[in-house]
Amino acid sequence: MNLSNAIIWISSLFIGILSSIPKILRLHIELPELCIDISIASTFTVFVWYFNLYLLPSVSVLSSKNISFLRLLKSLVIGAFVMLLLVIVHQLLLTKYEFESMMLMYEFRGLIINLTVSLFLYLLYQNYLAKQMNIELEKVKSENLMAQFELLKQQINPHFLFNSLNTLKSMVETGDENSAKFIVMLSDFYRFALDKKKGDVILLKDELEILQAFEFLLKQRFEDAFRLEILIDEKYFGSCIPPFTLQLLLENCLKHNVVSLSNPLVIRVYSDEEKICVENNLQPKRSYEETSTNVGLENINQRYRLLSGKEIEILKNDKNFTVRLPVFYASADYRR
Repeated sequence: MNLSNAIIWISSLFIGILSSIPKILRLHIELPELCIDISIASTFTVFVWYFNLYLLPSVSVLSSKNISFLRLLKSLVIGAFVMLLLVIVHQLLLTKYEFESMMLMYEFRGLIINLTVSLFLYLLYQNYLAKQMNIELEKVKSENLMAQFELLKQQINPHFLFNSLNTLKSMVETGDENSAKFIVMLSDFYRFALDKKKGDVILLKDELEILQAFEFLLKQRFEDAFRLEILIDEKYFGSCIPPFTLQLLLENCLKHNVVSLSNPLVIRVYSDEEKICVENNLQPKRSYEETSTNVGLENINQRYRLLSGKEIEILKNDKNFTVRLPVFYASADYRR
């Protein structure tokens, strides 16, 4: 725990003056005697500050928050000895004044100063420990959130790969001319996944490249039962987004809604007032409507809160379900 030297010295002078108020109120006290009295108290307070800081244990969230009786006793005993030395030194240098006759008064004053500084440092130390604990908790929360996000991606990608391979098998068996392109796009998609998965954020334009490959693969599987419309202003291409956010939102739409030729699922990805919106026509599956836990959406929301300090918006009416993602930048250099 760091404490400004300026604070220590200024507060020591203030305490020295404050402790000399009884002598200031005397009508016939000499100014040199008053200055010496303030000097003794201020010097002692400086010593007490630095000595008590030295006695503090190394800061850790595991450190005890209780006052250590042994540390306090050590400080009081050594403080009493230092006050004795200060008074003796001043007496030897300035024999005109009878400091020794007031030794008990100086020792009592030193005791009060020592207890005051120790209590103040204890309160500061507690506050600092609390802040350190909050930092550690936020770090653990962040690491846990990243782990949940990785688990979520790992759960989705094998499921998606399984469906894609089944689709490819059907295309090959029927002699579909897009089979070769499907293999290339599937390869590109997983290449993108390997390249981008390690970062906390990627540029929106890179996320859209992944999304377009993802769209082609989904179109081969659902054909005309699925339609994706991307309408994003190019000025937002330099903004950032947690990787695979749009893919996860598309998977979420497909998982919770009926997708059929008679009821096509239309998903729109567009920009609107500093938001990237993912909107789909609402036609929920009965099973998911009853059992959905919104874990994926909550995970994405926590990621945004962690990375940008902003939260996503979720809007729902009788016709549409919309997730609005706040636009944020890794630095001002990304703005166009």
